[in-house]
Amino acid sequence: MYNELSDFVIPAIMKKLLFIITVFCAQEAIAQTYLINFTGTGESTVVNSVKVENLTKGISAVLNGNDILRLTLVTGVNELKNNQISALKIYPNPTTDYSTIEIFPPQPGAAKVSVIDMTGKQVAQISIIFENIKQTFKLSGLKNGFYVINIKGNDFQSSGKLLSTGNSNGAIRIEKVNDIIVAPDEKQIIKESKGTQATQATVDMAYTIGDRLKYTGTSGIYSTVKTDIPAGDKTISFNFIACTDGDNINYQIVEIGTQVWMAENLKTTKYRNGDLIGTTTPATLDITGESTPKYQWAYNGNESNVVTYGRLYTWYTVTDIRNVCPTGWHLPTDEEWTTLTDYLANNGYGYEGSGTDIAKSLAASSGWTIRPDAGVVGNNQSENNSSGFTALPGGDHAPYGPFDGLGWEARWWSDSSFVRYLYSTNSNVTSVSVILNSGASVRCVRQ
Repeated sequence: MYNELSDFVIPAIMKKLLFIITVFCAQEAIAQTYLINFTGTGESTVVNSVKVENLTKGISAVLNGNDILRLTLVTGVNELKNNQISALKIYPNPTTDYSTIEIFPPQPGAAKVSVIDMTGKQVAQISIIFENIKQTFKLSGLKNGFYVINIKGNDFQSSGKLLSTGNSNGAIRIEKVNDIIVAPDEKQIIKESKGTQATQATVDMAYTIGDRLKYTGTSGIYSTVKTDIPAGDKTISFNFIACTDGDNINYQIVEIGTQVWMAENLKTTKYRNGDLIGTTTPATLDITGESTPKYQWAYNGNESNVVTYGRLYTWYTVTDIRNVCPTGWHLPTDEEWTTLTDYLANNGYGYEGSGTDIAKSLAASSGWTIRPDAGVVGNNQSENNSSGFTALPGGDHAPYGPFDGLGWEARWWSDSSFVRYLYSTNSNVTSVSVILNSGASVRCVRQ
């Protein structure tokens, strides 16, 4: 009798163990993970928030600074669509009582929230209509064990694992919590009930080996951009550096190779010592007869253009000893521009991964005149900006009066008569000598 029972029970137990092992192995085979942490140095060691963009897949997520980014390496079996975003948070995890589930759905519409136990059985589910804002749920009643939380909408799906150490009777409940309306770039930091420290959470993102990620870390007035192709667990360190001009405008910065650049065009109307930089009335005034004009302009004299494109300056303005750049920054030399372009050309930033056709790696991923030719700035702009430089087509100002080029041309001064050009029609960065009375944009570089 004992032997007969053993013959029946032991194989049954083994089968269940093998099933559980198979489930875990299948999950690992489909989705290996890299864990990315974040830290700050320089002016601040605290990271308030991080925006992560997978530039290859076209997906993004916003994290609190102490969150962990979990990159899920997909083998192709369950590969996510290009427009899918996986920004699921489950906390606390492990749980003994209840857990909170949060997600920012990529689009509104019908969805289902499901709980699946380790036997593959669905033990709870609710149907819901998502709005395109943060959705929050309370999950309770779990017995001791492992669970998979799955959220599926019309064109997206997010999953996460949850370990329960509780002793519930198994009456599982999924309850919708009131929505908190916040934009994805301004996610609410979740506070612990007994203190002010933000709760650490894990945010999932689909990843294929070789994808390039862009990280934008923010700490108070400081904002730093980095790009990276992760190959394992790592910590991304943001060097927070002051970059504040004479008008008290703070600038986002970007680390590229050994250099640190402003990640947006200069907007100041003042020199570093507070002296005003003049302008012309009208903005289209002919200044060809002036010997050393020192002016700044909003494109077409329209101040609303400054927020996006910055201002245009004559060469005499930007080389004035009073300095237009923030303290600790300076107008780049021609050699410093060459250092930037050489780094990009030699480190795989060219179109299709090699070569000197690096214009797309510098150009912003939108805002350029659309062009049909492969490899140029204006074509397939979602592939742009792998360096994080975020160049926008701010145009130029001719000495005899007119403005031109907004939407298809960007040019920046060096300390010589040469400017660096990007065109929507080109795949390379151009260096050209121009009339010093003309107006061009400015990107300052860190000293």
